[in-house]
Amino acid sequence: YSSCLSEAVVPLISPKPAYFNSIESGETEFSTKRRMKHLLSFQRYYHTSRLLRGLAPHDSGSLYLLDDDYLGQAAHMLSKVGTWNFDIFLFDRLTNGNSLVTLMCHLFNIYDLIHHFQLDIVKLHGFFGMVQKDYHSQNPYHNAIHAADVTQAMYCYLKEPKLADQLTPLDVFLGLIAAAAHDVDHPGVNQPFLIKTRHHLASLYQNTSVLESHHWRSTVGMLRESGLLAHLPAEITRVIEQQLGSLILATDICRQNEFLLTFREHLDNQDLDLLDASHRHFILQIALKCADVCNPCRSWELSRQWGERVCEEFHKQGELEKKFDLEVSPQCDHKVDSVPAIQSGFISCIAEPLFEEWNLFTHPSLLSQTMLDHLDKNKAHWIRLLKPRTLAEEQTYACAESCDAEKGERKNIT
Repeated sequence: YSSCLSEAVVPLISPKPAYFNSIESGETEFSTKRRMKHLLSFQRYYHTSRLLRGLAPHDSGSLYLLDDDYLGQAAHMLSKVGTWNFDIFLFDRLTNGNSLVTLMCHLFNIYDLIHHFQLDIVKLHGFFGMVQKDYHSQNPYHNAIHAADVTQAMYCYLKEPKLADQLTPLDVFLGLIAAAAHDVDHPGVNQPFLIKTRHHLASLYQNTSVLESHHWRSTVGMLRESGLLAHLPAEITRVIEQQLGSLILATDICRQNEFLLTFREHLDNQDLDLLDASHRHFILQIALKCADVCNPCRSWELSRQWGERVCEEFHKQGELEKKFDLEVSPQCDHKVDSVPAIQSGFISCIAEPLFEEWNLFTHPSLLSQTMLDHLDKNKAHWIRLLKPRTLAEEQTYACAESCDAEKGERKNIT
């Protein structure tokens, strides 16, 4: 306000120096570019959506940010969005950093969710845009590309023969929205960091599923702000918001054993009934958990990039903790916690137990077997990259060996 007031008063008092004019000209140009970029972003999506639906583009005088070559490559990639070797990094480049919005619009078209729920396309695109924008691009790992990657994996899981014919439109709607928004507004640090720094979110959510609760509440806030569900009965909207919470909260890694044990019990008892809405919801929770940690199940080239990114984020937190004289969190000290040690330990303790159970559930599934094959190869690759172990890495390996022993017992039982 004060700057606006001064700009209004100064011309009445004295002529402005030349450098003021230069600054204002630069600010005006920057502001214009930002508005134009936003406009072009929407125009680009509209143009792309017409192409994907087989419609001819508007007249050649229309203005598009991406040329036809890029649009064509992005559209070609979307035609193969259900394949496991989908390169989300390339897709993000082809869509000029709009991979999440473009992917979600495409998947909603595939499932005809816009028609089924009578959604306003402008509100829908606005909601997707808000979600994408609320991811922190400066985070090496927890950013909109990760959200798009998880969403693409979720789509692959929803297509599994064991699931595909049993899911309702509401199940699909919830699964895709939860995948896209599951880490929205992630600060790039973990829950222990928020607790020991007495962050207001830790207090608000009483030190329990702090980040996941924030992701859920942020999603609900954006849904309401966008007005996307305003035409639905209040009770339906309430159910959607609550079930989104149930799905997003399930991604809390601290609840891994809880979900894994329940999943194993169902598989051992062979009592999963996908005609039961509560059982389908549980499988959606498991599917989202799998999608969230599926990086080690991708091809080595993709998996390696994700592994390096998540460890970079861990190490950035470690540097922050050192800066403020806080105890460095496990796996966050770049001097002792190497990327190969962290990744091989994560595969043994988290990924392998979960995906082995998922394989049992989806059997026979070519996708699940492909993921397990990648998992084995990637683990072996990380182990080969290990240097002589430090004390911290010995502790990581103790955890990994313990997990391997438990898996061996599980296989003997089954």
